Amino acid sequence: MVQKYQSPVRVYKFPFELIMAAYDRRFPTCPLIPIFVHSDIISERQSEDGATQVIERRCTLDVEAPRLLKRIAGVDYLYFVQKNTLDWRQRSLHIETYNESFSTRVIVKEHCSYTVHPENEDWTCFEQSASMDMKSFFGFESTAEKIAMRQYASSIKKGKEIIEYYLSELETEGITHIPRWTPPSTTTASPQPTVNAAVIRTHKCSKEDSERVHINLTESWPVSVEDKLDADYIRHYLGELSPLNESCFIRLRQWLQETHKGKLPKDQHVLRFLRSRDFNVEKAREALCHTLTWRKQHQVDFLLDSWKCPQLLQDFYTGGWHYHDKDGLPLYILRLGQMDTKGLVRALGEEFLLRHVLSINEEGLRRCEENTIIFGKPISCWTCLVDLEGLNMRHLWRPGIKALLRIIEVVEANYPETLGRLLILRAPRVFPVLWTLISPFIDENTRKKFLIYAGNDYQDSGGLVDYIDKEFIPDFLGGDCPCQVPDGGVVPKSLYRTPEELENEEIKLWTDTIYKTASVFKGAPHEVLIEITEASSVITWDFDVCKGDAVFNIYHSRKAPQTQRDTLGNLTGPGGNNVQVIEKAWTLGKDYSLVETALTCKEGESIQGSHVTRWPGLYILQWCFHSSASSLSSLQISTQKCRVMYYTEVLHSEDFRGSMTSLESSHSGFSQLSTTTTSSGQSHSSSVASR
Repeated sequence: MVQKYQSPVRVYKFPFELIMAAYDRRFPTCPLIPIFVHSDIISERQSEDGATQVIERRCTLDVEAPRLLKRIAGVDYLYFVQKNTLDWRQRSLHIETYNESFSTRVIVKEHCSYTVHPENEDWTCFEQSASMDMKSFFGFESTAEKIAMRQYASSIKKGKEIIEYYLSELETEGITHIPRWTPPSTTTASPQPTVNAAVIRTHKCSKEDSERVHINLTESWPVSVEDKLDADYIRHYLGELSPLNESCFIRLRQWLQETHKGKLPKDQHVLRFLRSRDFNVEKAREALCHTLTWRKQHQVDFLLDSWKCPQLLQDFYTGGWHYHDKDGLPLYILRLGQMDTKGLVRALGEEFLLRHVLSINEEGLRRCEENTIIFGKPISCWTCLVDLEGLNMRHLWRPGIKALLRIIEVVEANYPETLGRLLILRAPRVFPVLWTLISPFIDENTRKKFLIYAGNDYQDSGGLVDYIDKEFIPDFLGGDCPCQVPDGGVVPKSLYRTPEELENEEIKLWTDTIYKTASVFKGAPHEVLIEITEASSVITWDFDVCKGDAVFNIYHSRKAPQTQRDTLGNLTGPGGNNVQVIEKAWTLGKDYSLVETALTCKEGESIQGSHVTRWPGLYILQWCFHSSASSLSSLQISTQKCRVMYYTEVLHSEDFRGSMTSLESSHSGFSQLSTTTTSSGQSHSSSVASR
């Protein structure tokens, strides 16, 4: 299995030349890295003008490993080859490292770079990536892999400390500035400054050279500085992470940027999914993709702006936000014992209550962001206080329990690691019965956050005052702080609705979406027919590949298809949500033509794009099942299909602004607009052109 590591950008607020002087002091040996025994220069060369230097070293490491393992391997030291390419003109250092020892059994590769910060030429950025492929190691593959990753994580952590140590050493020696390199043709006859062996002779470059260097650096920087996460940003806004956990976060975020062309989850939420899956990138990616599809399908990103809480909930739903706890976490209070759950379910329905709970979670995400700024530290979850006074057997009504379990299921799947602490107060005798019913459906890590108090135990030492400041303890719990949470009460039976009425409301609630789903089978693509009456109209699309892989095509036809329709006039196909438009008798290039380059989309990808039509007529958007014969198992062959969720819209050219109306809002607490979202209406979609 290949282990990968990717670091965030670490910023040194010192010029590149000074960082190079500090870096050079690490050789030939570094006392600050005990495992780094020695290094020898294998080869050294430089360009005629001295702008580029290439040094290859053979480094000796004394890895901390069990003596038995070293005896079996027959070595005391490990040897690595390091190639440093230093470019004074571009002000960059690229370091390539690979293992010489056991190269047939283990492949270790590392790339590091020091470059100038794209927004401040007096700062230096450091990035690091590595991979390790453990093929075989005398039957100790798992042990060797753990030792290697532990050792690597330790060296990563020390890297920044070492540079800072040598920078301090240089300052002690009075070296606080080193001039930049300048081409020999512009040097004067006076001797150029030197600083021991660590500092290469430099002069300040001309204005033209500075501008050229700036342009080159800008062009070579892969993405915008916002996309290159700074380690300081991670620490201040996301919290302390181990180097390997930091790497998992960077890798998942990069994957999202590459595959999702619309809204991306904010960094805090990417990290929540990783934490909930113990930083297993694949499991977190799968869960996050399901959530992104779910949010898009039900338009959850717009929930805070569109949801209007009815008066019935305002009067009888006994929950609300109430200041914050001692750690700065937003505090939500739920007086469950005072809530008429049966009355609310009978009057509003299960799905309506779920929608309300989702709006509460969206508000919680927003409050976490606000408190992060207010308290100056990462806050990514909230505290929930549940008062059970009044809880009795009527709360164990079966449809009510069913609604509660449904809410728990949806919240845990889509808002992981948002609960920081759950304080359950005044638990009555009936509570163990309720707990027995719901606890199996609650994640084990979530259950560990529950603190349960019976009777008035919450008033004792170690109770409520340990988590909430006295000034914020609600009045109904003996505090002095007025609480705006409703007192609840019994919902009048006159407000109850029949099961048929509730079912119709729930269908309308969840199907009122602009997105449609379709199944795509091998040999039976799903196709959408769009009629264009004016040339230069813009067809826009947004689709997710929910399952399997698909190929997306766009065709134009002046010939109307003779498709079968059902009794309602809808196009039909081999599946209930699969439509065929292109007839088998049609010939490509004669009856219809391809107007966009075919786009292969993998499972989990989210694609947005647009096409400016050149001619009026009929346009056909097509999704085909895609598979690689070499990778299919017998099980996959027997179930060759995929599923897509899509939305299309046709705009007049003057109305087109580069994104669909469904994607214009960026106010969600969960998502933010992707930096790769289409921003111009060219004839080929940005998503196609960028691949």
